[in-house]
Amino acid sequence: MGAAKRKYTLFTGKQLLWLILPIVIEQIFSTSLGFFDSLMVSNMNVAEAVRSNASNAIGNVDYLNNLIIQLFSAFATGGAIVTSQALGAGDRERANKVAKQLVMLAVCLALGVGGACLLLNRPILRLFYGNVDASTFAFQRTYFYVTAASFPFIGLFNACAALLRAQRKGFSTMASAAMSCVVNVGLNAVFLFVLNMGVLGAGLATLFCRAVPAVFMLVLLGRQGNTVRVRVFERFRFDGAMLKSILKLAVPSGVESALFQLGKLMTNTFVNAGVYAVGAKSITGLDEAGSLIHINVQANGNTMANQINNFASVVGSGVGTSALTVIGQSVGAGDPDQVKYYMRRMFLIAYIANGLCVGTILALMPQLTQLYGYVGEAKAIARQCLYFCLTLQFFTYPLSFTAPGILKATSDVKYVMCSAVFSMFTMRVSLAFLLTTDLIPGLPQLGAMGYWIGMCSDWVLRSLLFSSRLLSGRWKKASGLIREPAPAPHQSPG
Repeated sequence: MGAAKRKYTLFTGKQLLWLILPIVIEQIFSTSLGFFDSLMVSNMNVAEAVRSNASNAIGNVDYLNNLIIQLFSAFATGGAIVTSQALGAGDRERANKVAKQLVMLAVCLALGVGGACLLLNRPILRLFYGNVDASTFAFQRTYFYVTAASFPFIGLFNACAALLRAQRKGFSTMASAAMSCVVNVGLNAVFLFVLNMGVLGAGLATLFCRAVPAVFMLVLLGRQGNTVRVRVFERFRFDGAMLKSILKLAVPSGVESALFQLGKLMTNTFVNAGVYAVGAKSITGLDEAGSLIHINVQANGNTMANQINNFASVVGSGVGTSALTVIGQSVGAGDPDQVKYYMRRMFLIAYIANGLCVGTILALMPQLTQLYGYVGEAKAIARQCLYFCLTLQFFTYPLSFTAPGILKATSDVKYVMCSAVFSMFTMRVSLAFLLTTDLIPGLPQLGAMGYWIGMCSDWVLRSLLFSSRLLSGRWKKASGLIREPAPAPHQSPG
């Protein structure tokens, strides 16, 4: 008779559900922040041209903000992996020490980045969006100033959220994200439709909705009874060895995430700057003073498609985030077979949930695009792009974005970084440039669709690179579950 199949109980089915579900819901709330800002601004009671350019400005700045947010999230990921592995090994003292180092590191980094963005507001925007019209650029400057002031709170929130997830307290992060969403929508309604503050009001709503949950999360992390607890007023100094263990994982993850978002930012600038043969690049409208301004319908359609697609992507991203805890603790327990068992379970969950999510967005897409106050041409462009990318997303997204989360949890962060960066610039950036630019005669100028062709090609290559790594088993060496054999002792002749 064959050996009985081993049953693993580190995470039961119910525990996996209650770990993953709050993280997915949390990410839906987090994703909705930029969506509601852009959506509500596009429906302000002002001239159509002003609404379109203000909403496009918010979408453009969100690409920049997401680059910074992903950088903070990646550093938090490094600390969460170390904490999860320490908890899996039963080393609670080390887990608590790592947690305090992570929180302080995240806050210091966020203060530095936020200050730099406030000082360099105009040069940063000129670098990426120097070709937009004056009206859109002015809106961008206002929104970027206010949202950059929220970066310290984002750094604090991400660190606290990662540590709470590592100890299976996903409902706390979900509640905090829900609070952020409610504050954002409520303040947007007041600032935009009662006080008529425009883009400034949308930025202030975002600032407040990030500050309140960040403080709330820090309070939750300091509560008595937590397995991992951070006390704010105890004496602290940085520990070089622990910082090194965090940064060893955080820096490759940070580089990968930052370059990934940089690639998305670059491709978005192609859509804003190109002159397109397909559809109209822009139509004209009047501002409040009656002056003629341009509405970039390709950029509007691309902004709309990106924000709606973000909701279709939350499940794959959420399962990848959950894998940091599940696979990290499995690695810490030291059983390679258990790690592989939970890898398979995470992929099964990712494919089922991703299919349901993408199918729902496909069914609701006509209604979702109608929520925006954009012109009809922009809505048609958005629908065309979404039908194309969502069809491919059924098959590629879990392998593209759940798989790297699993590999990071095994400490295989360098491979993830190199593969993601290679795929990004080989496929997404290069193809989007070739298919949107008007600088090279004879190439098709597809506008927003060129952006999505490049992005979906990136998903395909990422899927191949990450699945081959998992199947090869080389992640075991990075995780420490297998080691190189020690060299044989030298024997003298005779």
